[in-house]
Order: sequence, then C-alpha cells, then structure tokens
Amino acid sequence: MAWLTTIDSSWLLIYLALGAVVGFFAGLLGVGGGGIMVPVLTTLFAMQGFPREHIVHLALATSMAAIIVTSLSSLRAHHKHGAVRWPIVVAIAPGIIAGTFAGAVLAGMIPAKPLALFFVVFMAYVALQMLLNVKPKPSRQLPGTVGVSLAGVVIGVISALVAIGGGSLSVPFMTWCNVRLQQAIGTSAAIGLPIALAGSLGYWVSGWQVTGMPAYSVGYIYLPAVMAMTLLSVLTAPLGAALAHRLPVATLKKLFAFMLMALSSKMLHTVFYS
Repeated sequence: MAWLTTIDSSWLLIYLALGAVVGFFAGLLGVGGGGIMVPVLTTLFAMQGFPREHIVHLALATSMAAIIVTSLSSLRAHHKHGAVRWPIVVAIAPGIIAGTFAGAVLAGMIPAKPLALFFVVFMAYVALQMLLNVKPKPSRQLPGTVGVSLAGVVIGVISALVAIGGGSLSVPFMTWCNVRLQQAIGTSAAIGLPIALAGSLGYWVSGWQVTGMPAYSVGYIYLPAVMAMTLLSVLTAPLGAALAHRLPVATLKKLFAFMLMALSSKMLHTVFYS
C-alpha cells in the first residue's frame, strides 16, 4: 500500500469523495454506480493527462472493477432476505460471464468517441426509464436454458460496454418473464457479481499490452481510483439504504435521472471537444 503515497493526495481525496457519492446513491436508489463513475472518471482522467485515446476505456474498466465489492455486499444483503432465485442465477451465469468478458474485450477495440457515444445513449435509456417509471408487464415465462443463456450474453455484452452491474437490463427481463419484482431485483444483485468479475478480467486482458497507461494500472484498470472509491462506497451504501424509507425516493430517482444526463453530456464534451 506504500505506493499510494506516491500519488497526489488531492486526486485520492477526489476518488474517495466520488466513492462516497456512488455508494450513497447505490444504497438509496438501488442503482449501480457506473452511470456516475464513468463520466466523472473520464473527466478526471483527462485532467490528469492520461492518454486521450484511452480515457473512456480506463473509466469503464475502473468503474467495473470498483463494482466488485459493492455487488458482493448487495448480493449478501438480498440473499439474507431470501430474494435471490439461485436457479436463475445458475442458468444465466454462463451466458453472463461469456458475454461480459467478450464485451470488455470488444470495448478495448472500439475507439473512445463511439464508445462514449454508446454509453451516453444507454444512459439516456436508463434515465428515461427512471423518469417514466417504466415497469414491463409480466407477459411470459422464463425461456429454457438456451434462451436464458442467450439473454445472459446480451446483458453481459451491454453491461461491459457501459460498466454497469446489469440491473437496468436483467430486472426488466425477469419482470417481463413473471419473476416478482423483489426477486428480480435480488437475483439481479447476485448476477452483478459475475458481471463485475468477468468485465474486470476482460478489461485487464484487453488493455494488458496497451502502452502509455498511467502508473499502477492493470490493463485498463486504474488501481488507485478503484481502491479509493471502494473504500468509501462500502461505508456510505448502508447509509443510503437506511435513508431509503425516509426520503422521497421517487422524486430523487427523477433528479438522479437528470444528473445522469448532465454527467453524460459533460463526458461527451470531454471526449469530443476538450
């Protein structure tokens, strides 16, 4: 850990603050932190002079790695409440792992600008879901093993390309397939761990031989940011969860949706015009 002392302390403080914000909103609204971390990290990495052609890859990979600990914490919490349908997790996990790993490797091949554009379009979809409170109507049963695996591949690929835990896709999918919302959320939390692990591994591999990466990077993953963000997000997530029943969550979700769009717009400006 002594290597942390060689990094400008002001940047570490900023990463700590970012982790605190991400953890709080994750606990309060039940949303992953990628929507906040990726655009903010893109801006911070640009300010630190990291390679312009890879700042989006670094932001995605670093966000994905930071999700590992928070997804584990979320999984345990939902499992204690009996909200995880493990047979679904077992059925979808192979497709999730393959899709997320492939998506992370694919992301390493895509230039920063189209990658940033895809991220912003997806965040617009997430924000619209929140603003309209879209809830798919149960209209069918879960498909067989092959169908669930294929759904896992699609969810995994997209999750890797935008550095999310998959909840924005897996919860609507399971709800549509007649899985009760509480169980869909809990099962999605369990799915988030293999997504984070496979995505991090994929970004590690895809960035392994890329030159010019900042010190203390593993592939595209910037370790100082991961460690600092994780440290406080773990502490603030329970605080957000504790306040979830005391604050106007529906209103906060709408404000959060606007914040996602503002941050994404800033990210586009950083990548295309700065």
